[in-house]
Amino acid sequence: MSVREITQKVEAKMKKSIESFQHEIAAIRTGKATTALLDRVKVDAYGQSMPLKQLGNVGVQDAHTLMVQVWDKSMVSAVEKAIRDANLGLNPAAEGQSIRVSIPPLTEERRKEYVKLTKKYGEDAKIALRNLRREILHGVDKLEKDKEISEDEKSRSKKDADDLVHKYEKQINDLISQKEKEIMEV
Repeated sequence: MSVREITQKVEAKMKKSIESFQHEIAAIRTGKATTALLDRVKVDAYGQSMPLKQLGNVGVQDAHTLMVQVWDKSMVSAVEKAIRDANLGLNPAAEGQSIRVSIPPLTEERRKEYVKLTKKYGEDAKIALRNLRREILHGVDKLEKDKEISEDEKSRSKKDADDLVHKYEKQINDLISQKEKEIMEV
């Protein structure tokens, strides 16, 4: 395996880490309604735990209201209970086969908690990137030890790995500041 192959393989994992981070922060509440808020909600349906998306359509009715259109009328109360129990601070109200989920405005204290949570997720993503960098370095060290690359190539590869990590850390920092702006916007 060459340095380039190792780097490409690890860079694909880094991109997945960024995507995972984006998915995590999308579920953090801001003052506005977004369908991503309910992405993690699991409903006990048909004898198993299922994602809410498999039981109905989730849509944004207005800036502070989500509507969940449940396909099976017998599942409305289970979906309503799952949303309430998801620890999102939401209070759903069933209306026939639909469920209206009002998004209450966030208090200043709650906003700061969400900013802290966003930064924690960001730090976790950066740690994952650094671990992936270590994977590149181990691969490069092994190649040098097996005399497949020179010492110059090894040091260049290590610098490239650092540059790659810095590039993705910058993306994470940009995403954090963007989400922080969204959260603190009143």
